[in-house]
Amino acid sequence: MSTLVAYFSATGTTARVAKNLADAIGADLFEIVPGQPYSAADLDWRDKNSRSTHEMDDEACRPAIVGGVENMAAYDTVFVGFPIWWYVEPRIVDTFLEAHDLAGKTIVPFATSGSSGLGKAPQRMETLAPGATVLEGRMLNGNPDAEELRAWAESIC
Repeated sequence: MSTLVAYFSATGTTARVAKNLADAIGADLFEIVPGQPYSAADLDWRDKNSRSTHEMDDEACRPAIVGGVENMAAYDTVFVGFPIWWYVEPRIVDTFLEAHDLAGKTIVPFATSGSSGLGKAPQRMETLAPGATVLEGRMLNGNPDAEELRAWAESIC
């Protein structure tokens, strides 16, 4: 069995961390790509009419994603990375979780944020991935080096 790093990145910050993590631990990489790309206006959390605000206000919202992981059965551990939106994972990550059978797998959330922690993301993710074990996860802000990422991954898997 092997490890997958799946990530959604709105601005490139989470993408950089996800790629570094995958390289550090020898994991495969999968980008969660939105069916409709996010513009800067869509991401303006201060605008109550922005797309991201509307999505996060709707618990049932599941933005479309492009493609999926074709061989999810090959992975026993899935690191899932995302920026923190409203103290949880973005709804597009929910789309990814619900689109794949993750039963029996270990899910490790990791996130980037300018100001907040993981919040309720691990608990929410657990409800969206029945039968999976969702670990506490970690914030990976800044630019953690390969040694730090490898040590963290080894300490939990």
